[in-house]
Amino acid sequence: MMDYSKAVDRLIAKQQRDWDLAGRNYEALGKATTRVLQVAQSSIVLQFNPERRRSSAAAIDEASLGRRQCFLCTEHQPARQKAILWGGHYKIQVNPYPIFQRHLTIADLRHVPQRLAGRVDDMLQLASSLQDYVVFYNGPQCGASAPDHAHFQAAGKGEMPLCDEVLHATTCILADGDEGSIGFIDSLGRNLFTIETSTRRAAERYVLRLLDLLPVPQGGVEPMVNVLCWWNRIDRLWHMVVFARRKHRPACYGDGNGQLLLSPASTEMGGVWAVPREQDYNDLTSSQIQALYDELCMSRDDLNALMANYNQRWDDAVI
Repeated sequence: MMDYSKAVDRLIAKQQRDWDLAGRNYEALGKATTRVLQVAQSSIVLQFNPERRRSSAAAIDEASLGRRQCFLCTEHQPARQKAILWGGHYKIQVNPYPIFQRHLTIADLRHVPQRLAGRVDDMLQLASSLQDYVVFYNGPQCGASAPDHAHFQAAGKGEMPLCDEVLHATTCILADGDEGSIGFIDSLGRNLFTIETSTRRAAERYVLRLLDLLPVPQGGVEPMVNVLCWWNRIDRLWHMVVFARRKHRPACYGDGNGQLLLSPASTEMGGVWAVPREQDYNDLTSSQIQALYDELCMSRDDLNALMANYNQRWDDAVI
């Protein structure tokens, strides 16, 4: 496996030096205020980050998407925004509005819709190419600010608290085979599925099974999911976390009094809440974060039914 991590780190350093927008925003991120809340057995990092307003407040309805130029298409990007080509039809770029010290956007060179089906193996190969990073996917109704252009994102390992937490949490195993396992965790404040495999084939099989079980929302094109993926050099396994969502934005979403300008995506599911409004940053509590997770993620009862369906449909289920 070729490790792209060092080349990408050089790209980040060069873009911060040569591209004033990236330089300013990464410098500001380095000075960002943070605080930590405890939610169940998980640590949640709140980050005051005004630049994330453009993402949290992004209009993703069809009419709005049709009116704006796609910021992931090369012809609409600044000349100073550079890329590393990967996999024949992806470009790895520095995210100019970062949440993480190493924050990447990995977009298809073509302007095609955001879909996970057909790209799971791409995600796994990206994780093994970027061995110092966690690759993540936001569904078109789960936080993607460009649902009309297929893309992943990535963050430096260690910057998402959940990735370490899932390795130590108690996991209910749904299926276990020679190539890996799929399980369920409910102790970290949000319900999630975990996948650990030694082969990309097994990982893709488990992800596609979950997508097959999960409902597709009315007017949607795929189940509502956020996905994290990374390759572990030590155990030589691919690790994936799948969050099954039932809502895009909470009922309290908005920019007015009594509302929260929060549109949770993979980063928030991973334990980092980038909060664009200072009042929200100061006021948020552990119980509010828990309530948001409960509202946005599928409930334990919902997932119990999914697990029962899994046990009925596939031979490798753990009875």
